[in-house]
Amino acid sequence: MSIWKDEKYRSLQGTWPVIALSFAAVKETDFASARIRINQIIERLYIEFEFVRDSDVMTDRDRKAFDRISTDMPEVYATYALNQLSDYLYRYYGKKVLILLDEYDTPMQEAYVNGYWDQMVSFMRSLFNATFKTNPWVERALMTGITRVSKESVFSDLNNLEVVTSTSDKYETSFGFTEKEVFDAMDQCGLGKEKENAKFWYDGFHFGTYKDIYNPWAVLNYLDKGRFGLYWANMSANSLVGKLLREGSPDIKESFERLLAGDTLRCVIDEQIVYDQLERNESAVWSLLLASGYLKVLNYEDEGQLAESNTGGALYELTITNFETRRMFERMVTGWFNPAGTDYNDFIKALLSCDTKAMNRYMNRVALQTFSYFDTGNRPSEKNEPERFYHGFVLGLLVDLREKYRVLSNRESGFGRYDVILEPGKPDQDPAFILEFKVHDPEEEASLSETVQNALQQIEKMRYAETLTDGGVPAEHIHSYGFAFEGKKVLIG
Repeated sequence: MSIWKDEKYRSLQGTWPVIALSFAAVKETDFASARIRINQIIERLYIEFEFVRDSDVMTDRDRKAFDRISTDMPEVYATYALNQLSDYLYRYYGKKVLILLDEYDTPMQEAYVNGYWDQMVSFMRSLFNATFKTNPWVERALMTGITRVSKESVFSDLNNLEVVTSTSDKYETSFGFTEKEVFDAMDQCGLGKEKENAKFWYDGFHFGTYKDIYNPWAVLNYLDKGRFGLYWANMSANSLVGKLLREGSPDIKESFERLLAGDTLRCVIDEQIVYDQLERNESAVWSLLLASGYLKVLNYEDEGQLAESNTGGALYELTITNFETRRMFERMVTGWFNPAGTDYNDFIKALLSCDTKAMNRYMNRVALQTFSYFDTGNRPSEKNEPERFYHGFVLGLLVDLREKYRVLSNRESGFGRYDVILEPGKPDQDPAFILEFKVHDPEEEASLSETVQNALQQIEKMRYAETLTDGGVPAEHIHSYGFAFEGKKVLIG
């Protein structure tokens, strides 16, 4: 509405031919279905411009080519269709076209998650080359997505891109609502007294040097419904983010645990995300979460400032964007244990009631049902399964017990010396717990029972209980447990 007040822009309205499309709905689990979905989107565009087909600017051969565009058209027709349509519109209007493509990378994310990456890259490279690189009828194009494109193989042919990311100053106030805009809208809707709560829920996005950008979708839903809720999560990235965090290395889960606990993460970020690096490069995971809005930048030092530090990129201090995003992450972690059904909840109840027999019964079922779920990459590893599962399990504790307990973790030298402390919010009423986890070493331990005893001895030797007693927890309220792992078998003592 503000733009419309400017006569210069009103005079441009309706004078340029525009091809506008979105790949947001391309979420298929196999390449054949994804290609059909893209074909449907292109066919709909052709139907929209069918009046051009019947005009004098078209020849009979043009009309035959126009009519070949359909849901079941061959790949060679689909990849050239937008180039071809640009030609038709240029002839009809006498002006080059503007092309607007929203969520261009959603098909690539789904292809990566569902295992048809190579096929999708080949298709998209041909489509984008014909549409944006070798298209003489395009005046300007705008593509939006969450992954930076300049290093991605699908854009290897394009050298005419200007990339604007979350740390760019250009358009920094255009990616969301500013705080003034949100507060003015709240006043108009009679919600002015809730500004601090709105800031807590929906503020937090940073673009360039500008802070206090609010998510438009969440704000609009809040203004419409008049109540705070979980209205936004970047659905185009959810499946990919969930896969990378769930199946990620222990280091990734450890960093994620710190973020969920309210801490910050300092790491090197390369905003040019390359998909085939995601499973090998930890910083690529945080780059994706930053680009998709799940994390925000508190501070960063560019590569010029770090020239002598040899870090290989800009160093960022990141944290979870806002309360709404934190809630989304908590739901994601809870969903990881869905394969175990009620067993996981029953284990938590058994732990809090100090029922070791029930803990063993439930924990073994939880482990059996979820071990492989945390290690389902291209080469699942029996060696890594307990470690991946356990770090995910700790995140589950962090989420499920957050209202009653502070979950503390201390990793001395990797998984073999991993321990967890559950510090109660009411130390004079609720019990405290020390959990020590060890993988069975058959060369040094005769049985899982011996592994359990070694874990308990470590708790005693390292004097972990002092952390709790110093915090006011009575010694008699402290319960220590050793968890011994052997493959998918668990023994708790």
